[in-house]
Amino acid sequence: MLRFEDWALRLHPKDDVAVLKRGLTAGQELGNETFRLSARTSIPPGHKIALLVIADGQPVRKYGQIIGFAQGAIAPGDHVHTHNLVMKDFGRDYRFCEDTRPVDYYPPEQMRYFQGFTRSGSRVGTRNYLAVVSSVNCSASVSRYVAERFKGPDLRRDFPHVDGVVAFTHKSGCAMQPTDPHCLLQRVLAGLARHPNIAGYVMIGLGCEVNQVSVLVRNHRLDALEPGELPPTFLNIQNIGGVQKTVEAGAAAVAKLLPIANGMRRTSQPISKLILAENCGGSDGNSGITANPALGEASDELVRYGGTSVLAETPEIYGAEHLLTRRAVTREVGERLVQLIRWWENHVRQFGATIDNNPTVGNKEGGLTTIYEKSLGAVAKGGQSPLAAVYHYAEPILTSGFCFMDTPGYDPVSMTGLVTGGCNIGVFTTGRGSVYGCKPAPCIKAATHTPLFQHMEDDMDFNAGTILDGTETVRQAGLRLFEKILSVAGGERTKSELAGIGDEEFAPWMLGPTF
Repeated sequence: MLRFEDWALRLHPKDDVAVLKRGLTAGQELGNETFRLSARTSIPPGHKIALLVIADGQPVRKYGQIIGFAQGAIAPGDHVHTHNLVMKDFGRDYRFCEDTRPVDYYPPEQMRYFQGFTRSGSRVGTRNYLAVVSSVNCSASVSRYVAERFKGPDLRRDFPHVDGVVAFTHKSGCAMQPTDPHCLLQRVLAGLARHPNIAGYVMIGLGCEVNQVSVLVRNHRLDALEPGELPPTFLNIQNIGGVQKTVEAGAAAVAKLLPIANGMRRTSQPISKLILAENCGGSDGNSGITANPALGEASDELVRYGGTSVLAETPEIYGAEHLLTRRAVTREVGERLVQLIRWWENHVRQFGATIDNNPTVGNKEGGLTTIYEKSLGAVAKGGQSPLAAVYHYAEPILTSGFCFMDTPGYDPVSMTGLVTGGCNIGVFTTGRGSVYGCKPAPCIKAATHTPLFQHMEDDMDFNAGTILDGTETVRQAGLRLFEKILSVAGGERTKSELAGIGDEEFAPWMLGPTF
């Protein structure tokens, strides 16, 4: 008989299922001094095994919370997954502010510091990029041609303190509604232009698009420079006279910015200036057990120093949002989160879809069955700090502490919103092996289990599988991740940065119809 504690995890005393650390074949027995359980079929690692009899239609619990409902009777030892566990709507008790606890802040004399770049408006950068920003997809190629003039070893040799020149292009900017979709895109581009990791930028439009550069500049006062800001250049392909002339003008503008940006140096900055983006992708059954709660510990630690961490992916807190409303600092903050949930319910209904279209194929192969289960694991990234603010997509993040931003669950779109809202560093947890990069913000990828970390060692920055292995507690892994965040903020390169990934991942959320 296999020792239960070595093979499986029951996460809460009320749970009907346990999560397997290792796979079982049919007939293998698990047990301890109090009970014995025989696997009725082969079950992969990261998947769920039933611990007791669950009647047809009865709720099934993991983390002490409902993750779905039994479809047919489930016997002890059964594999619990998509064949016998389904999503049904159920009421959540939001109990606004009931679990809100004050933050135990560190005293000022214990403040820690990292090496960062001072920017205007008391902002701090963790990287030092120059950007070429497209206002519309029609100027994307021109923007890329400008940035390509500054690729290769010569840039690093001549301007060693500049992290790169990046073209930020996208598939929108015209044939769009001049209402919410247009306002959202402008908010994204303005947030990118003024991002603390970007020392200066050139913005390029075509000339006849809905998203006019001149309107973007006026609406967001991009020409109203604060002391220390580098003057941007705004170009219009049709006014200048075509592709080649615009490329030459854009390259000349970047060339003027390079020596100024190269003169900037890292200086000692309080970690309260860090704004951490929290995201997950390619999740598996271990995500809510290892990497996500470890990130939650790191998030709480950053908040205790006066920093900011921001959870996102609204469809991936669905069914677990009540755990956040109970931690809201005010009822208004909690109700704002619930309003987002209602918007998403209506949004997917308009397209004949359901939020349970997520989890993805890979998530399910990794052991996740319903969006409720995925969400309960995802909210663990937010730790236990009070929910201080709720933001719309790419809205400037101005409140310190633990916050939430409304984004889709699709990783590039979600991270684009977080970064253009002001996040200057990110942690991305993954159980299946995401290779995501996120210029201009460095993105630490945390693996949920040791085999993944070892298999993708060129892409994973952090191994949270030590929690499953029994060599670290969640708290210990979280504090180790916190130290990694500080090191990367101070200049340590992530695996995605070393691989050169991050130029193509800028993906603003495209709302509304395309005309």
